[in-house]
Amino acid sequence: MGYIGAHGAAALRKHKYSGVDHSLVAKYILQPFWSRCVNLFPLWMPYLLIFLLTVLYFCFAFQITLTGFMFLLTSALLGYIYSPRLDSAPPRWVHFAHGLLLFLYQTFDAVDGKQARRTNSSSPLGELFDHGCDALAVTFETLAFASTTMCGGDAFWFWVISAIPFYGATWENFFTDTLTLPVVNGPTEGLMLIYMSHFFTTFVGAEWWIQDFGKSVPFLSWLPFIYDIPLYKVVLFSMIAFAVVPTLSFNVYNVYKVVKARKGSMLLALAMLFPLVVLVGGVLVWDYLSPSELMVNYPFFIIIGTGLAFGFLVGRMILAHLCDEPKGLKTGMCLSLLYLPFAIANALPARINGGILLVDETLVLLGYCVFTAAVYLHFVMSVIHEITTALGIYCFRITKKEA
Repeated sequence: MGYIGAHGAAALRKHKYSGVDHSLVAKYILQPFWSRCVNLFPLWMPYLLIFLLTVLYFCFAFQITLTGFMFLLTSALLGYIYSPRLDSAPPRWVHFAHGLLLFLYQTFDAVDGKQARRTNSSSPLGELFDHGCDALAVTFETLAFASTTMCGGDAFWFWVISAIPFYGATWENFFTDTLTLPVVNGPTEGLMLIYMSHFFTTFVGAEWWIQDFGKSVPFLSWLPFIYDIPLYKVVLFSMIAFAVVPTLSFNVYNVYKVVKARKGSMLLALAMLFPLVVLVGGVLVWDYLSPSELMVNYPFFIIIGTGLAFGFLVGRMILAHLCDEPKGLKTGMCLSLLYLPFAIANALPARINGGILLVDETLVLLGYCVFTAAVYLHFVMSVIHEITTALGIYCFRITKKEA
């Protein structure tokens, strides 16, 4: 088998998912709501199908049913037409659609696990499906939020501050064997803040986010240093200071405790963060060398291509955890990064020779998206086949388990 060896197949059969959510909002408000929602789905419906519906809901962010595929496609194209560079205000109903569909995504994402337990069809494939698609959701919601806030070329940084905590949580789970969500966490309170922001923008308009902080929030205009900074940048800096840094610090500390207890190497553990550093660093170098101002003129494509590469990194790490692979850097994770040296090499002469590119950068950017999509799809299709074969299950059909 390609991604899963004999040891991995044996580990898959023994694997049991472990997760803890300390969120009070989830415990007292959302969990009772989700428990009622799961009863709306028939017992014959596999939870992976529910998650597939979730993904489709999220990808085509202007539609809440699956009966009108062409309407879904048209809605997605309208979103791109209204704000192709994420710096123009879309119609206000678009903000409402983003908020509603993010709420639906959060609901379906919570319900699919309950459906799995309800139908006794939980499996490692479901865990990989769930968290792997959540990694892609980081990219899609970044684009939706960037459209709402009109942040333009800074959209990439919103993707970065969303991807880092997600990657950190996946990395911590690899070592601790338990996905731990703190009292305030991204999947619960974070998503709630985002869809409430979408709903709020329906009333105030996207322009509210690009005004100076002191003008958008006049009762806080007395705050020094930030009163003349655009509101969306204040949000960006605040998220880094109060969300990303603390979360990543806790991830590192929790991994350090486990590594120390097992007398392992913290250097090897930290090496697993290297692919994400290379991915973000490579894109930043490419943008710096490019005369095309990629993040300003092509934010959709640079974020989608990078998001697909990120999805592969996360998926590969999750698979390594499921298959009980040795701790440390997985060289196979770097496969999705192989396009970046070509893109950088193409842009470098332009920086030296005054803007002359070896290959038109639009084609290079399109190739980036195609390459990362191909790598990711190959990984997904191969792993689905290998896991279903190893466990004797189906992907979108419930398999009865022997007593």
